[in-house]
Amino acid sequence: MADNNEISDSKGESLMEKIADKLHGDDSSSPDSESAQKPASSPPTVKPKTTPSSSSMKDKIYRMFGREKPVHKVFGGGKPADIFLWRNKKISAGVLGGATAIWVLFDLLEYHLLTLVCHLLILSLAIFFLWSNASKFINKSPPRIPEVQIPEEQFLEIASALRFEINRALVVLRDIASGRELKKFVAVIAGLWVLSILGGCCSFLTLFYIAFVLLHTVPVIYEKYEDQIDPLAEKAMIEIKKQYAVFDEKVLSKIPRGHSKDKKKA
Repeated sequence: MADNNEISDSKGESLMEKIADKLHGDDSSSPDSESAQKPASSPPTVKPKTTPSSSSMKDKIYRMFGREKPVHKVFGGGKPADIFLWRNKKISAGVLGGATAIWVLFDLLEYHLLTLVCHLLILSLAIFFLWSNASKFINKSPPRIPEVQIPEEQFLEIASALRFEINRALVVLRDIASGRELKKFVAVIAGLWVLSILGGCCSFLTLFYIAFVLLHTVPVIYEKYEDQIDPLAEKAMIEIKKQYAVFDEKVLSKIPRGHSKDKKKA
């Protein structure tokens, strides 16, 4: 009996020891240990702010005359554009210098075109004639006079382009005279009035030379500083539209107009 009591006591002690160890094990698993066992959570990812692309920003930028192409492409992208935008400085300076020389000769010195052509022909013919006759005494071959001919294809291309531009101008004038677009009518009348004032102040050659110089200077300056000029042009266009709206409300809207074709048919 005593042995049985000892066995039961040892079993009870071993059971109590297991329960105590289990309780101690549960106590030891504190929140700190649990947090240590858990993998460290990664820091919250911050999504980068999406910025609009450069192309979309460029689309929002105001450009003069609503252009979408570079200035070089607006001028055709060929040799004339290279000359106007000074891609080759020697050629551009030569063209501008030649135009300045012509303006000085014909406007300042009052040299006439027919007189100049005749004098150049007299000088060139005299030089070649004397040289050809003098070569017989000098025992040298006479100078070879080059053949000068106007190429047919280029002449026809220039004539065709000129004809196209004249026909397009006539179509625009016809549309304006028909009374379809009042804005174009007012703009053309104002432009012709300004040209008539300028024509009374200076000669046609001087006016043409001023336009030629502006064509060789303004596009270059605009291409170089277009980011600063376009915002100013946008403000100017907004102000012009406001003034035109006031002018339209007070003056143009009160001008009587004829009935349209639809009203006549009705």
